[in-house]
Amino acid sequence: MNKIALLVIFIGLFAPVQTLAYGTGYVTYPLMPEKRIVSTEFTGIASDGGGIGVQGRFTQKINEKMIVDAGLGIAGGERDSRFFVGADYELFPDYMNQPRVSTKVTYTNAKEFDLRRNIFSIAPTVSKGFSFWGNEAYPFFSLPIGVNLNGDRKTYESQINANFGISGNLPIEGYRDLLGTVETTISVKDSYTALFVGISYPLN
Repeated sequence: MNKIALLVIFIGLFAPVQTLAYGTGYVTYPLMPEKRIVSTEFTGIASDGGGIGVQGRFTQKINEKMIVDAGLGIAGGERDSRFFVGADYELFPDYMNQPRVSTKVTYTNAKEFDLRRNIFSIAPTVSKGFSFWGNEAYPFFSLPIGVNLNGDRKTYESQINANFGISGNLPIEGYRDLLGTVETTISVKDSYTALFVGISYPLN
């Protein structure tokens, strides 16, 4: 196990784990090493304090096992801005009947309900490639688990989300080099429910 993998596991286990990331992103899609993409994502948070917004995300696969991403987002409602960075480490590849299994660690700085929060999360993630009418796509599921810490009020609460989504190349003639994703986030415990729809553009 290399140093990057150990760092991801260390952060996930020992950092002051907090709340949940704003979407799983494109880390479950089988990017080639050193591939870079930038995406625009429309967000719709349906739970308390929600609203419609947009966020931009940069994603890069840095080696065979590790994908990193970072982004900025703004929205209407009480959850109005955020900055996030993440790293996804593949534990098992998508091979034959075996799904891809990974762990994603994310840091988010978000303004929610007029409070600025520093957030860490860890999410086990499972995905598998399938052919849909001749087009390959990758359904995925992730389970972000964390504790929401509020430094100003010295309070915290545990949170759990369930994220379901699918990503793949757009099945539209002339646009097949673009990636699309649709993701639903459901609050399991003390979190939020949302929809994310994104389109990405390759940089190399």
